[in-house]
Amino acid sequence: MAAIPPKPWPTGLAEQAEPLVRRILAPNPSPYTFTGTQTYVVGCEGQVAVIDPGPDDEDHLRAILAAVGKDRIVAIMCTHTHRDHSPAARPLAERTGAPIVGCAPLALKVDGPRSDEAFDTTYEPDRVLEDGEAMTGQCELGGWTLRAIHTPGHTSNHLCFALEESGALFTGDHVMGWSTSVVIPPDGDMGDYMKSLEKLYARADEGRDRIYYSAHGAPIEKPRQLVRGMIGHRRQRENQIVRLLGEGAKAIEQMVPLMYKGLDPRLTGAAGMSVKAHLLDLERRGLVNRSGDIWQTI
Repeated sequence: MAAIPPKPWPTGLAEQAEPLVRRILAPNPSPYTFTGTQTYVVGCEGQVAVIDPGPDDEDHLRAILAAVGKDRIVAIMCTHTHRDHSPAARPLAERTGAPIVGCAPLALKVDGPRSDEAFDTTYEPDRVLEDGEAMTGQCELGGWTLRAIHTPGHTSNHLCFALEESGALFTGDHVMGWSTSVVIPPDGDMGDYMKSLEKLYARADEGRDRIYYSAHGAPIEKPRQLVRGMIGHRRQRENQIVRLLGEGAKAIEQMVPLMYKGLDPRLTGAAGMSVKAHLLDLERRGLVNRSGDIWQTI
């Protein structure tokens, strides 16, 4: 996990990432969002799409509208429905008349305290994109195409969007530029997350994605290398869990301090849920089982 850089951050400013991509940082920094959620405007003079409009914050909405200017928003696209990503979709749609397009709606109640951003229960898309479906638009640089890539794991409804004209992939929270993604059961699923990482690795290995723009952190200029490292990191965590349980049955609360040395106390809950996600995946594969809150190898 990268350290949060010192202020000032470019909050509210439209930064040109590449000819068809502008980036606006929302004012919602936290231990789970880094310096804030990054909203992307795809397109140029003409038709544009807004990816992950972010929290329902008036200053951020004004910043998005200022970045768009006289361009016409033809799609408000959400990668998933955590509350730092999608709540601004509805007010932005009301002000512009643009349709909300992208991931499926999801409202999930979780017993006990949450460690990540809660789900946005107000999200109502006008169109849900299936894996491989695309949105298109026209602008002065020609046409643009954003194709949906189904990447469940962080959430069951998570999508990435591939900008086919430039080789950019908007990865939401599935692959981030500052930390590994949090996978929190029951909606977050480690088995699905690993399969989605393998899917992105195959795309990168084929040279289909040149750069990743995530919702949090810096652009990822070596996506194949990063995804390979993320897969390896998760396998190491899995092996670490099996090794610890091989030394004796344990509860998750006992495992977290042994696995995460020097962890920020604010992230203890998230680490515990990540361990649980690994354990549930191992249980499905017949490698561990549990009695109450105690886990053991088989």
